[in-house]
Amino acid sequence: MQPILEMPHVFDEAFLADCPYDPEVLFVDRIEEIDAARSMVRCRMPTDRPLPLTSSQRVHPVRHPRHVAGAIMLHATGMIGFVHAYYLLGLRHSDGWIGYGTHLHKGVFRKLVEPGTPIDATCIATKLRIGTSRHLVRYSFEFRHEGQVCYEGDQSAVWMRVGEAGPSLTSTPASAIPEG
Repeated sequence: MQPILEMPHVFDEAFLADCPYDPEVLFVDRIEEIDAARSMVRCRMPTDRPLPLTSSQRVHPVRHPRHVAGAIMLHATGMIGFVHAYYLLGLRHSDGWIGYGTHLHKGVFRKLVEPGTPIDATCIATKLRIGTSRHLVRYSFEFRHEGQVCYEGDQSAVWMRVGEAGPSLTSTPASAIPEG
């Protein structure tokens, strides 16, 4: 399922209302590209605004220059995974779907990102196991800053339909979730 959207696409109220996090920690502000055939979304991640952890850094120009905290980039992978699930898989939080990262197979920070210019963040679903109430997805992430790769990730997530339509989150231990 690929919606017909003009690119770039700024997130609308329906998407923001369905997101399981407040927009202030979405960390991406628009979709640059969607390619359903490649199962890919590419988003813009601004770095010119205050970011948690980054704005709390004790900065030294040589020993510890201000940079986008790696934890922010990791959280952004989950948010971009939600963008993928919402726009390409048609999963809605309001319908009981929720996703959680299960495995960080590889995560490599290639360069420090000085706040200012945006990060170009690409997410591709490389493996999908689609069920009726549970989907396992493996993602490849590539974040670029000023043309250079700053983060590469190979990560898995489980998307579950919970509540009346599916299992309880507490009924599935993390060890029972197979590697995606």
